[in-house]
Amino acid sequence: MTSKEVLKKYWGFNEFRPLQEEIIDSILNGFDTLALLPTGGGKSICFQVPTMSKEGLCLVITPLIALIKDQVQNLRSRQIKAEAIYTGMSRNEIERAFNNCIYGQTKFLYIAPERLQTELFKVRLDQMKISLVAVDEAHCISQWGYDFRPTYLKIAEIRQHLPNVPFLALTATATEIVRADIKEKLKFGKNSKVFQKSYTRANLAYSVLHEEDKFRKLIKILQKIPGCGIVYVRSRNRAEDVANILNRHKISADFYHAGLDPKTRSTKQDGWLKDKIRIIVCTNAFGMGIDKSNVRLVIHLDLPESLEAYFQEAGRAGRDDINSYAVLIYNNTDSVTLKKSLDDSFPPLEIVRKFYYLLSSYFNLAIGAGEGIRVDFDLIKFLETNNLKASQCYYSLKILEENGYIQTSDAVFSPSRVIITVNEEEIYDVQNRNPNIEPYIKTLLRTYGGIFSHYKDIFESQIALQLNVDTNQVIDVLKALHNNKIINYIPQTDKPQLVFTRSRVASENLLFDTKLIEFRKKVRLSNIQAAIKYAQNDLVCRSQQLVSYFGEFTSKPCLICDVCLHKKNRNSLESRILDITKDIKTTLSTKTLSLFELVSQLDKYEEKEVLTTIRWMMDNGQINYKNGLLSLSFS
Repeated sequence: MTSKEVLKKYWGFNEFRPLQEEIIDSILNGFDTLALLPTGGGKSICFQVPTMSKEGLCLVITPLIALIKDQVQNLRSRQIKAEAIYTGMSRNEIERAFNNCIYGQTKFLYIAPERLQTELFKVRLDQMKISLVAVDEAHCISQWGYDFRPTYLKIAEIRQHLPNVPFLALTATATEIVRADIKEKLKFGKNSKVFQKSYTRANLAYSVLHEEDKFRKLIKILQKIPGCGIVYVRSRNRAEDVANILNRHKISADFYHAGLDPKTRSTKQDGWLKDKIRIIVCTNAFGMGIDKSNVRLVIHLDLPESLEAYFQEAGRAGRDDINSYAVLIYNNTDSVTLKKSLDDSFPPLEIVRKFYYLLSSYFNLAIGAGEGIRVDFDLIKFLETNNLKASQCYYSLKILEENGYIQTSDAVFSPSRVIITVNEEEIYDVQNRNPNIEPYIKTLLRTYGGIFSHYKDIFESQIALQLNVDTNQVIDVLKALHNNKIINYIPQTDKPQLVFTRSRVASENLLFDTKLIEFRKKVRLSNIQAAIKYAQNDLVCRSQQLVSYFGEFTSKPCLICDVCLHKKNRNSLESRILDITKDIKTTLSTKTLSLFELVSQLDKYEEKEVLTTIRWMMDNGQINYKNGLLSLSFS
């Protein structure tokens, strides 16, 4: 099938979006390809269509676990076989996913980047027939980027196993230096191609409002501009506080952040997507992979740490090409807060060494032991046990990860997962021989389609409700079925995971790449300074500022941002004042008039503008005022 035939068959579209077809042709011709498509630009189609156009499997590397799950589910709903491997899965789940890729007709394998370094993946890699490698969020590979992740630096190592397989790197935002770095780090070939969609958004009006009382301004904006929207803030507590404030002002709002369990996050997200909630107040945990075209406004109540992050988040407004607004409410506290966050992000190495010692001791690791150990990490309990600040813990973990001592996952609260490990005939036999558990098996079969071939997320409380029994009773039955090898049952976990990638060393013997740390600090500072400069620059069109940051230059101002509108109003006022001045001179050329008489005769203009013009003409000696009358000055 041709690319368009594939697009029509599986996605129901007749035409590609701009640049998609050119990117797909480049891949099908075997070229390494870098695709820069703004948020909502249809990046996934660029690797999904070429994969479905030829034999073989597409290996998709992405760090976004929530997005992995969504895309796999979306592909399966289109009758396309897809698998996923990410932190938090059991050995049995991973083995089954690999087997489906090697022996089944699976077309897509989504995998988190840290998994590429496992021995299991390296062994299975040579057994899979891979036709394309897609690297999503490719800016994460660049140390010049705003979201650098060390695990991305290892991706190119798999090329030795895939000598003739093209790589597709995808990102929404990348400066010129980051684009060059992506191509170098992924070892792109000499004939590689780069496709970049314009960063200009003609329907999106950017504004920066300098306000001391941010909440008051936020409420005014939301009362004035109709439609659904997103309000971004920097902290979880602030997200909850702002949502409560909006609701008190009769503005329908809810909050969202990574500290919520997946079921709650899904409920809140779904309420907003279906317009049950007008405004979602969130941290940057919200938005990746969200497909809602009718977002009318995105408001940043706090200044993000980089223009890349700001551009991606603001770009979630107006994907339907209808006029929309991206508003940043700024004051000088923002710059102080960002600079403080920079200092917090790079704690003294003595603190990192102490943290490593406490972490190793917490898990009872002896010096020389621990390599490869994966543990559930209860962050709150660890902080309470060691009387540490959360910020110190977070940034010490980041430094240890960047220097290769540990790997961390995002906080995982995965629902329990179940797969039936016997065939249909055997499961019915089990039901006949065990009438007490028959209702449980029937509920699993009826509620979770495809449970024979794929692990399914289940909710024990939901099953208990359907059967009118206690949740613990459901758990006991599932465990019994698991022990009898009828199902594989993986109970949920609510803790992030941590992997010790090296054996424990004495904390004083930790080796840090101090040059890299200083470099990363310098890059972060540069990103922060660029964001502050954007917020404070009221002379250049906002759109021109943003697109030029990403290496795209345009001489045309957008005419709809706050800077352009201010210039337009100022120019219009200046033009009106010239007309008023001319009319005043004509009116007073043959007579003298009182102020009231002159203003009355110029009633086609705004009274305030006439008075302003008269005052200016008097100050500049063009009008005399004597005995209550105005006259022209002929001096």
